[in-house]
Amino acid sequence: MANSKHKKHFGFSIAAILPVLLLCNAFWYASAEIEYLSAVGDPGMRRDSLRVAIESWNQCNEVGEQVPHMGSPRAADCFDIYKASPQSNRKNCSLCNMLPYTLVHRVTEEDNKLGVGDPFLGIPKKALYDVDLYAAEKELYLGSKCEVEDNPNPWHFWMVMLKSGNMDTFAAKCPKNGIKVGPFAPDNGFPCFGIGCMNQPLIYHDYTTLRGANRTTLKGRFYGSWDLNADLSKGLFVGNDISYHSVTWEKEVGKGSWIFHHVLRTSTKYPWLMLYLRSDASHGLSGGYHYPTRGMSKIIPESPNFKVRFTLNVIKGGGPNSQFYLVDMGSCWKNNGKPCDGDVTSDVTRYSEMIINPNTSSWCTPDHLSVCPPYHTFPNGTRVHRNDTAHFPYAAYHLYCSPGNAEYLETPYSLCDPYSNPQAQEILQILPHPVWGEYGYPTKQGEGWIGDSRTWELDVGRLSQSLYFYQDPGTEPARRKWMSIDLGTEIFKDPDQVAEWTVSDFDILVPKQ
Repeated sequence: MANSKHKKHFGFSIAAILPVLLLCNAFWYASAEIEYLSAVGDPGMRRDSLRVAIESWNQCNEVGEQVPHMGSPRAADCFDIYKASPQSNRKNCSLCNMLPYTLVHRVTEEDNKLGVGDPFLGIPKKALYDVDLYAAEKELYLGSKCEVEDNPNPWHFWMVMLKSGNMDTFAAKCPKNGIKVGPFAPDNGFPCFGIGCMNQPLIYHDYTTLRGANRTTLKGRFYGSWDLNADLSKGLFVGNDISYHSVTWEKEVGKGSWIFHHVLRTSTKYPWLMLYLRSDASHGLSGGYHYPTRGMSKIIPESPNFKVRFTLNVIKGGGPNSQFYLVDMGSCWKNNGKPCDGDVTSDVTRYSEMIINPNTSSWCTPDHLSVCPPYHTFPNGTRVHRNDTAHFPYAAYHLYCSPGNAEYLETPYSLCDPYSNPQAQEILQILPHPVWGEYGYPTKQGEGWIGDSRTWELDVGRLSQSLYFYQDPGTEPARRKWMSIDLGTEIFKDPDQVAEWTVSDFDILVPKQ
């Protein structure tokens, strides 16, 4: 009897306090909800007054040589849009009614054609006749013309990046892990048709203009070819063995996002090409460079607290060797965990990339541990070593390679290509797999690929904090700041392949302080 009374009393107590518990629970969740703000100057690509630039690099992220009549391989399309004055409503202003908006371009064709030997405001004397330094200074100059004041920092432009993997080993233009080396015999790892194979591409520019029946469609383009004798007027795909790059941007005034439409084609002479759309640091170094850059990221996202959002539509994949990156993160810190300072002998570029091309398989297997990271960390913090064949998710990794200047590597190991960055590099490439699902990434092959256009919101910060990156034993863990976030593809040594895709709604979100 006493027992039943006790149960009744207990039931009454729960009923009485349940609403209070629910209210407290709701309050706790509300207080735990993180408020985000955009780290980029053009959140979601919705600003009508566009800022976009293009840069081109050779295999080791230098210029090497300019292309005749092209100038230094940096150019920008930056404009402000203005609505016609109220006088346009007058009946006698028929021209005003036909042109409801006006574009004012901040970068001229003369600016874009600047090349070595052409002075411009602010260029140091030592850079005037150095093709590599000149390009870096020209980017800063173009940035000054495109700069938009903002809080907490000004910003400049979305960056289109072009790169060729061709490397002339006899030319000795690329250092080895940041240290200059002399000529050496051709290497099968690097394509080169002979003298001049590391040339920059032709870059043509259609300035953004107002189009359409109502002059409310904004559209512009950068395009060209690495094949310097290419006649682009004959078309691309009618028996022409030519490389090609194109990025077209389009938007309706006052509506939605810019849509960036990319096309990349390889050729027999240029089988290893890259095309990315990047949000780079607006000041300081960006991922993979040892020069100050200009970009869209007014706040540098830092692990583990940031997200990346975008819409991706892959139209053509680029063939079986197209390492199409759903998202590519670039950072830089030394092996002792300290930030990079431009010293290429001790700086290390760190990359993490998810490849969504379903033709790309896992090279990391129990039989090939040298291309696996030493350990994997699950979202709950559990860490498993690559020797743990029962629990390590080998299929989640395409490959891992170690920096060539690391002194305490765990064996077995595989070193990264020592030539394709101005300093040593470390690369971690992941594949769609269930272990990445909690971060919003694809969990199976084919997700996000051709025919599966979708908007992604990826918890890049939390994922990037969990990934393995080398550091010297006993050193303070590096702050993982990602100066470059980009999307695009690297077609790896495969001629006559075409990749085509669109990107829109691109944004990087960081917690509001």
